[in-house]
Amino acid sequence: MTSIDEFRARARAWLEQHAKPFDEAAGFDLEGGSVPLEESKRFQKALWEAGFAGITWPKEYGGQGLGAAELIAFNEEAADFELPTGPFTIGLGMPGPTILELGTEEQKRRYLPPLLRGDEIWCQLFSEPGAGSDVASLQTTATRTETGWLINGQKVWTSGAQFSDFGAIIARTDPTVAKHRGITMFIVDMRHPGVTVRPLVVATGHAPFNEVFFDDVEVPEDAVIGEVGEGWGAAVVMLRNERVTIGAGGRARSNPLGFDSLAELARGRGLDTDPAVRRRLAVLYARESALGAYGRVLHEETTAGLQIGARGSAAKLAGAELALWAADLAQDIIGADLALGGADLERVVTAIVAAPGGAVAGGTNEIQRNIVGERVLGLAKDPGVDRNTPFDQLKLSR
Repeated sequence: MTSIDEFRARARAWLEQHAKPFDEAAGFDLEGGSVPLEESKRFQKALWEAGFAGITWPKEYGGQGLGAAELIAFNEEAADFELPTGPFTIGLGMPGPTILELGTEEQKRRYLPPLLRGDEIWCQLFSEPGAGSDVASLQTTATRTETGWLINGQKVWTSGAQFSDFGAIIARTDPTVAKHRGITMFIVDMRHPGVTVRPLVVATGHAPFNEVFFDDVEVPEDAVIGEVGEGWGAAVVMLRNERVTIGAGGRARSNPLGFDSLAELARGRGLDTDPAVRRRLAVLYARESALGAYGRVLHEETTAGLQIGARGSAAKLAGAELALWAADLAQDIIGADLALGGADLERVVTAIVAAPGGAVAGGTNEIQRNIVGERVLGLAKDPGVDRNTPFDQLKLSR
């Protein structure tokens, strides 16, 4: 038995003892809040103590110091279980890796171990009402003070803000330069009295996102992630991590629109022998497998210290397109009963309604295509007529 096999067996044994098996009949937890927050924190801590949190992160920052093979092995075993780790997904997939790459030694030692242990939760604060796909048009400001910076503005579509301890925020620190310059990334305390979080209800009736207001929120000088004025570059690093986190998953039984779930749905409705349905399920399996394989490549390259660049956008785009395609298949399998709903269809119907959001969250499909076209395929860039215009000379609407 290889070391990877031993790791996989240990992970499986731990999961069987500490996690709940996947339950097809359970509701689809779009908000990630069906489990009490304290229970999620306890589970994350137990996961870390067992050696299954921060698998590829350096040991000096609370990680396990292992490779991508161990990470992939754990994820494959975990696909059969319900892990109540939703509140930590953003922090572990986006701000955490960004601090690991760009943060100071003090920031890494202060923030990464508590994140892995489940002591602290993070969110990402990028989008604004007037700066969605074009995040560089952001109008939230950070003004220098004698002791640091004062942040004022609004962010929107922020997942998990309601229970986060910290957030990674980008704000404009110099309006006299072009919009992609003069931006800085900060660590912000979400418990500051000047931070107001309001839930946003989406089409499913859930509230997985929030709008967040900042009124004279003070942050110290050492809250800067990276360099002052280099926030766009820091944002690109975080978006790269985000797109791999969102898009490079692969097959998971807990996905209501995944192959396992839809194959079972077809079987239960007597359609598993229908040639057209079988052919589309085979395509779904192939697309999921291809996306999973691509995700493993990206994870292995990242762990090896290689720059995956804009290829993360290809993973995010493929994942969003796959969800939309699977939603169409699910609707055809359910047929007219889709309008009637019912407890047995709650998971998949909710997922169908939520699927279009994946084509917007984390960067729209159109933006991802532009990124892939320009930075992977080498096609001509969009003219970007305002690219070099000082921000304070642009005509913007709020």
